[in-house]
Amino acid sequence: MDTPVDTLVEIPALADAEELSCDVLVIGGGTAGTMAALTAAEHGADVLLLEKAHVRHSGALAMGMDGVNNAVIPGRAEPDDYVAEITRANDGIVDQSTVRQTATRGFAMVRRLESYGVKFEKDEHGEYAVRQVHRSGSYVLPMPEGKDVKKVLYRQLRRREMRERIRIENRVMPVRVLTAEGRAVGAAGFNTRTGRFVSVRAGAVILATGACGRLGLPASGYLYGTYENPTNAGDGYAMAYHAGAELTGIECFQINPLIKDYNGPACAYVANPFGGYQVNRHGERFVDSDYWSGQMMAEFAAETASDRGPVYLKLSHLPEESISALEAILHTTERPTRGTFHAGRGHDYRTHDIEMHISEIGLCGGHSASGVRVDDHARTTVPRLYAAGDLACVPHNYMIGAFVFGDLAGADAAQYKPYEGELPQDQLRDAHELVYRPLRHPDGPPQSQVEYKLRRFVNDYVAPPKSGARLSLALEAFERMRADIAEMGARTPHELMRCAEVTFIRDCAEMAARASLARTESRWGLYHDRTDHPARDDDSWFHHLDLHKSPSGSMEFTARPVAPYLVPVPGFAPTGGGSRHLGEVHPESVATAGARDAAPVASAPPSVTVPVADPDRRELDHTDAGTSPRLLELLALTEQEPELSALLPYLDDPSPAVRRSAVGVLTETVPPGTGPALATALRDPHGDVRATAAASLRELVETLPAEPDLREGLAAALTEDDPVVRAAALDVLRALRLGDAELFADALADPETAVRVEAVRALVSVDAAEPLSRAAADPSREVRVTVAKALANVTPGKLVADTLDRLTTDPDALVRAAAFATLAVTGCSTSLAARAVAAQADPAWQVRSGAATALSAAEARVAVPALARALEDPNADVRKATVLALVLHSAIDEDAREALATATADSDADVRAYASRAL
Repeated sequence: MDTPVDTLVEIPALADAEELSCDVLVIGGGTAGTMAALTAAEHGADVLLLEKAHVRHSGALAMGMDGVNNAVIPGRAEPDDYVAEITRANDGIVDQSTVRQTATRGFAMVRRLESYGVKFEKDEHGEYAVRQVHRSGSYVLPMPEGKDVKKVLYRQLRRREMRERIRIENRVMPVRVLTAEGRAVGAAGFNTRTGRFVSVRAGAVILATGACGRLGLPASGYLYGTYENPTNAGDGYAMAYHAGAELTGIECFQINPLIKDYNGPACAYVANPFGGYQVNRHGERFVDSDYWSGQMMAEFAAETASDRGPVYLKLSHLPEESISALEAILHTTERPTRGTFHAGRGHDYRTHDIEMHISEIGLCGGHSASGVRVDDHARTTVPRLYAAGDLACVPHNYMIGAFVFGDLAGADAAQYKPYEGELPQDQLRDAHELVYRPLRHPDGPPQSQVEYKLRRFVNDYVAPPKSGARLSLALEAFERMRADIAEMGARTPHELMRCAEVTFIRDCAEMAARASLARTESRWGLYHDRTDHPARDDDSWFHHLDLHKSPSGSMEFTARPVAPYLVPVPGFAPTGGGSRHLGEVHPESVATAGARDAAPVASAPPSVTVPVADPDRRELDHTDAGTSPRLLELLALTEQEPELSALLPYLDDPSPAVRRSAVGVLTETVPPGTGPALATALRDPHGDVRATAAASLRELVETLPAEPDLREGLAAALTEDDPVVRAAALDVLRALRLGDAELFADALADPETAVRVEAVRALVSVDAAEPLSRAAADPSREVRVTVAKALANVTPGKLVADTLDRLTTDPDALVRAAAFATLAVTGCSTSLAARAVAAQADPAWQVRSGAATALSAAEARVAVPALARALEDPNADVRKATVLALVLHSAIDEDAREALATATADSDADVRAYASRAL
């Protein structure tokens, strides 16, 4: 039943605290925390993982992940190039040794995640399908099943050998890191369900609590409608600060483009490879800078505020196949509510472009550069205290970097044993007071009202463009808010959690305002735009700005020179040297408008009297008794890591709901024999069970052994009536190399287009040119487009050349466009080059774009004059493809370089940028 509103949880005595002990304490069960726990356990440490929610679905990763932004895949990108990209994006203020860890260790982490069952997109030959989204380098690796990453990680934590080393305590929220003898020795917190006070003694502490996403207030006004995961309220930032660790780059905010009135990303990263892009209301691309940087957000803000606004993500020009593929990603993996939002407005990507806006501000190392200072092993400036993920300042670290630094932290921390001394009683008392103070005045202002007021001040005074006066007003407001926060009331453990989060948000707001006031220049585009100091000042400020809590309790700053680079980057020349101690940063005088002869003396703030609550009232526990007994049995079985034999009765249960849940348990636990069992479930009489089995096979494809029983089951599934089953069976047969040309070619006669598309991909994996040539006559445009693109990955020969020759004259424009684009890979003969030149007069811009791409592989004497003329094409995408083709000729052809020089003045930002880079 519901807890009565007048029920008040009792304040527990400090002496009754539950004490836990471990070698390594990991705080936060998201991306970095999960990896830190796994690695520390693999190194022999006893690990305690604390999570204020539930590890199964906590952290930013649980919201879904459509792809990796920074995958440095050998053969597709070089670590040094990636380090240089991040250095440029961060205006040179980078510790390259940390960024290089992500660059050099990221690929091994991708492989490790694959071994767990995380699925990254690959081509028909099993090579990673890395996309170029940024203007330099190919780093974006899509994740077709990204919505399941957290489930896969939880499965690893629950493996029997991991359970022997990793103790998970869900619903326990730490509020302070404990320190003694100059190092981290544990943490203090409470249970968010029972209210019990908890202390932990540890050998080392790893903070992995994510970004401070709940800092600025969304334009919608909803407290939890933030761009970042709203449960990430800056917990780790505040805990690190109060433990004495240095934080750095706090003035460099995270600001993102998002969908207007919907706090989800517009996903240009996802849409770009499909042909989507950002435009102003005239349909013009306008972003000159690369997509890594805050400068891009400055251009975005300027365009939105001008008469060329609003700004859109343009999708309406895309063909049905591309839009359907985008919907499958954006409405499931990225944000499940997104499709509902658009439908509620009567908008469809086929008829409406997506209006974009600017998010509220936040703090995030993973997406900008604000966080706890760490070295290249995730160590903070407090011994035995580590930070990883979005909390750590490793600029533009993203998901792969979070995993890498979680791994580094876990490996380094595993060497320590639990602290043996007495835990610091003064710190425990302070933490106890922070947690339970709201219970002493339960009828005080509710957390939601206090938090709204606090974050409104953040929007009013701290969000860019910044000024010394507004930042000074912010500091006055945040100081006043101490009294409001002290008076907040609560009755339940959940409300105590929310009240504690408000204290973290206030700490982060003060850090953001003081750091922004300290850096008297503008840098990082919109992230730190000071209207009173509008220029970048490398002479004074080519430094990291570090802050820490002094022994007296004040916030102090140090300007730390950027260390000499490991990878030289033109335009930046760090020299190292000594740091410049700045001390406290005081606000400007904002009491009067203009100067005053004698400023008034401020009076002391009034003291706050805290009433004591009735200690006899309790919060009632309640449970849900309406669940099926068989499903409850299954849930209990999941925690025991069952063998397949224990699950078979549930897989054969008369109830489809039980069978479907059993498939889910099988997918989570993956005992030996899982593959054939899932293949059997593909032939279940109920569609939901079949669909779940199909999704599970695709999710686990990287971890399933390619055994004969699995091949037999998948081959049998190809005769099922359900096209979802047939498509999944082909996909898994291809990925596991269990099929052959004969088996795959039979599927070319399937009545369903989606199945024939999978057959084409499978045939490419076995290099079967002859059936692919037959598929080029398929009645479906989607199949023919797939064939045209796929032939780029088949061994070249006469049959491939003849097939492409036919496809370049296909009656459908998208098929012709795809065939021309493939010629850039397979080779563009003299006759096909002439056809590509003629195709530049095609009425379809897609064909003209493909033809320009084809000419990149033709002889320069034929290609360059035609490409120079194509720079006058009215379509910006055609001109962009033309520039990219000219770049490939420019190394040996002077006319190509001259043509590129004219393109540097193009009206389209992408065309200008690529032409300028080439020159």
